[in-house]
Amino acid sequence: MMIAFSDVFADVTKQGTKLQTSEYLASGKYPIIDQGQDDIAGYTDREDGLFTDVPAIIFGDHTRIVKYVDMPFFLGADGVKVLKATIPDVDYRYLYYAVSAVKIPNTGYNRHFKWLKEAQISLPDLSTQRRIADTLDKVSEGIGLCGRMMDELDLMVKAKFGEMFGDPTGNSFNLSVKPMTEVCEIIDGDRGKNYPNADEFSDEGYCLFLNAKNVTASGFNFDNCMYITKEKDDILRKGKLSRGDVVLTTRGTIGNLAFYTSDIPYEHMRINSGMVILRMNRKIINEVFFIEQFKMLLDDIKQKNASGSAQPQLPISAMREINILLPDIEQQKIFSEFVAKSNKSRLTLQQVLSKIELEQKVLMQKYFG
Repeated sequence: MMIAFSDVFADVTKQGTKLQTSEYLASGKYPIIDQGQDDIAGYTDREDGLFTDVPAIIFGDHTRIVKYVDMPFFLGADGVKVLKATIPDVDYRYLYYAVSAVKIPNTGYNRHFKWLKEAQISLPDLSTQRRIADTLDKVSEGIGLCGRMMDELDLMVKAKFGEMFGDPTGNSFNLSVKPMTEVCEIIDGDRGKNYPNADEFSDEGYCLFLNAKNVTASGFNFDNCMYITKEKDDILRKGKLSRGDVVLTTRGTIGNLAFYTSDIPYEHMRINSGMVILRMNRKIINEVFFIEQFKMLLDDIKQKNASGSAQPQLPISAMREINILLPDIEQQKIFSEFVAKSNKSRLTLQQVLSKIELEQKVLMQKYFG
């Protein structure tokens, strides 16, 4: 049975209390729920204004992220909608999945609640709701387990780095250092008159032209690719990758790194204007060692290069101020081998995760269309 959203939910956001980010604590008595990716944005010990009518559904007005919350909470600063059912005999876990299944267009950093309010919600009897929620919960638990195991692998790599080389932000082992600009060649892309126009990109072609979605916090992602012709590639001067290069994002989401290894299935690749190529001096630094060290330095780098501009940037001039640890190259290689083993385990987990996510997609289609 399909029911209008407005006949299922009431917007009770005004019953919650919004806290500014300056009020967030790293730990505390009550969680703060915002519209971001993380389940919990922060904590507070405040008592006055606590939202206690749980469970409830949270909708990110800007992000379209949906959350199920079953513990008393406070709200993040902006863009959060708190939804409560207006009818009896409903399972809030089911409602979470039903709202998550609503197809809402992505219009950028605009408000999306107006589209959600126009939706129709599938609402079977309570026993069916519970059966569907139980099934989807099991799938979600599998996805969560894979994510936690991959997080553990990341922690193991960081711990190994600390064990071998100390803290890179403070150089606790007093190792030799050089500015980033002296351990690698930094190659900008061709931003001149020959830079491709929108109508010069296609869904297939000779040379993969990297976009922001291709270089993520976990490396390359080729789900959404665009290409240029050989003729266009030939007239561009700088910005073409060679095997062994590292790509660094320098505009928007800064600090994402991807390693162009021999197993990447593209022979011709170029960076866009929001990236640089890092070509390591292999006599003194190993690519994998550099990547993992840079990740550990990233928070400090972002803080030092924070500016008032709307779009974060990491210019080459700022890279001259980034000091890179340079331990013995053989020790770097030993660390690199440890990371390779970790990445092999990560790949296995990623394959399992992909299968579970596909199962989730099939089930969501089955239950909600």
